[in-house]
Amino acid sequence: MFSKVSNFILKIFGWRIKGGYPHAEKKFILLVMPHTSNWDFPLGILVRSASKSGIKFLGKDSLFRFPYGFIFRWLGGYPVERSKSHNYVQTVVDIFNSKERFSVTIAPEGTRSKVKKLRTGFYYIALGAKIPIVFCKFDYANREVVFGNPIFPSGNKEADFEVIYKHFRGVKGKNPELGYLYDN
Repeated sequence: MFSKVSNFILKIFGWRIKGGYPHAEKKFILLVMPHTSNWDFPLGILVRSASKSGIKFLGKDSLFRFPYGFIFRWLGGYPVERSKSHNYVQTVVDIFNSKERFSVTIAPEGTRSKVKKLRTGFYYIALGAKIPIVFCKFDYANREVVFGNPIFPSGNKEADFEVIYKHFRGVKGKNPELGYLYDN
C-alpha cells in the first residue's frame, strides 16, 4: 500500500528510480550523493518505500531528541554521536555483524554544506564488516534516483575513492553548488 502511494508521489513530482534496489544483498552500505538539501531526506524515504526496502539511515544524534526523536526512529534511523570520538566505525561494524540482514544509507559528505573532503567512515565500515557498497545518485537535474551495482572495497582507499569520484562527479544535487563533486 505505502509502496504504491510512494511510487505515485514520485511520479507526480517527475522522479524515476533507475538501476533497481539491491534486494538480493543481505548486508550493504548505500552510499548516497550528493547530499545538498533537506529535501534529500523525504526523497530518500519515498524511494525506500517505493522500493519496498527496510534500509536504515544514520543521522546526527540531535535529530533523535525530544520532541521528534521517535519519528526518526520510527522511520528507521540510528543516532550517531558526531561531536566526539565514540569508535563510530566499530560500533556500526558490530551492528552489521550482529544481524542477518542489515543495510544502512550513508551520505559521505556528512552535511548539506559544501565540504572539501568526504568522510571515510562508510569505507572502513564496509571493510570491517566485509560488506559491499552500493552507489546511489540523487540526480535532481534529471529527476532520477540511480542505484549502482554492489562493489566491495579493495583496501586500496585511493583507488576505491577514484571509482567513487568517477561515479558521482558532475551529478547535480538540489543545490548543485554545495555538492562535493559538482564542477560548475
